[in-house]
Parts: sequence; C-alpha cells; structure tokens
Amino acid sequence: MPIYLQLMERIKHDIISGLLEPGAKIDSVRDLAARFSVNPNTMQKALSELEREELLHAERTAGRFVTRNKLLIESIRYKEARSITEGFIKRMKSLGYSEEEIIEFLPYTFKEEE
Repeated sequence: MPIYLQLMERIKHDIISGLLEPGAKIDSVRDLAARFSVNPNTMQKALSELEREELLHAERTAGRFVTRNKLLIESIRYKEARSITEGFIKRMKSLGYSEEEIIEFLPYTFKEEE
C-alpha cells in the first residue's frame, strides 16, 4: 500500500476513534512529516486526500482542522466497523466455522478480554 494511503488510514483512524476530536487543529505538514518520518510532499498528498473526503478542511492562515460534521465521522466509523466485521466473518468461514458457530464464539471472546 502506498505510504500516503497508510498515512491517510492512520489519520482517519485517529478521527473516527475520537483521538482527534471534531474541530481539532492538526499539526502542520512539516511537523506531521517529521513525526511519521516521511517526505512533506507525501504528507501533503495524504492531507489533501483527506480534505477531498471532507474529513479535514483548511483555513487559509490558521491551518488544517478536523471536520465538525459528526454525521460524516460516524458514517465513516460505521463503514469501517462493518468492513472489519465482514473481514472477520470471511476469515472465520474460511476456517470452517458456520454462522451459528461464529455467533456462539463471540461471547467467549469478550469474556477473555476482561
């Protein structure tokens, strides 16, 4: 996966998980590039794509900010959760589990986390 897509996924995850709150100012391109040890042009591309997806927006002299659109964030969060769930189900089925067995398996998984 190209680096800029990996960066997009990381920032998107931080937004939909609540680590970056709606309206939060994000660091500059240079600061983010230094933190992730990437070229500033690569970081700029990732941020521009997130702007295109409307998860970020730029204010001329103030920098970039996370969208305040909570419905958009929740929609993306739901889609991500759905994708993870579908991937889990496909993998479990590839191991030979039936839908019923997968459903029965879940409560045990939660108990192990406690």
